[in-house]
Amino acid sequence: MATMSWQLSGDYFETCNCDFLCPCLPSNLAAQPTKGHCNFAMVFHIDQGRYGDLSLDGLRFAVVGQTPTVMSQGNWSVGVILDDRATAEQQQAITAIASGQAGGPMASLGPLIGTFLGTAVQPIHYQRNQLQRSVTIPGLLDQAVEGVSSASNPSEPLYIDNTLHPANTRLALGRATQSHVHAFGLDWDETSGQNNGHFAPFHWQN
Repeated sequence: MATMSWQLSGDYFETCNCDFLCPCLPSNLAAQPTKGHCNFAMVFHIDQGRYGDLSLDGLRFAVVGQTPTVMSQGNWSVGVILDDRATAEQQQAITAIASGQAGGPMASLGPLIGTFLGTAVQPIHYQRNQLQRSVTIPGLLDQAVEGVSSASNPSEPLYIDNTLHPANTRLALGRATQSHVHAFGLDWDETSGQNNGHFAPFHWQN
């Protein structure tokens, strides 16, 4: 599929295996992950999106990966899970965007990715409710995050700002209530409630 003009906007959240608060973002990806390596799963719900004339409204995708050491040193392994409601053409468009091949924010991660693990297609059940986010992708991913409330306004989360992150430069802070990843040969299960999470709106274009 030829690269063309595109834009996406919607809601994103992720969990990673670092203890809260993950040191990677405050250090501009230069700190050692708290477990020595990083497992992560970023999930995106597209409220509005177009790839050329192709509508991507309402579709979802996930980017799942592992970094073997400090994130800025590269050699990431990354795979993309696609919404089974998407047509073959929509799946190709989302793969191009999520892998960075079509430009946009994910393209900045390209030099860090050593292995692209491919794609999988499954139903993606995404829920958002105030400071909570969750997703279930049968057999591949089951994760949830709860925002860390501000002391001055419990309905608002704390934020980390001006970050080096493809989803948004401003991320709400959260704790992962569960993270289960069994995709692309990556296996990770965590239910301690002590792991890191983030969520934010995202607005992407090339």
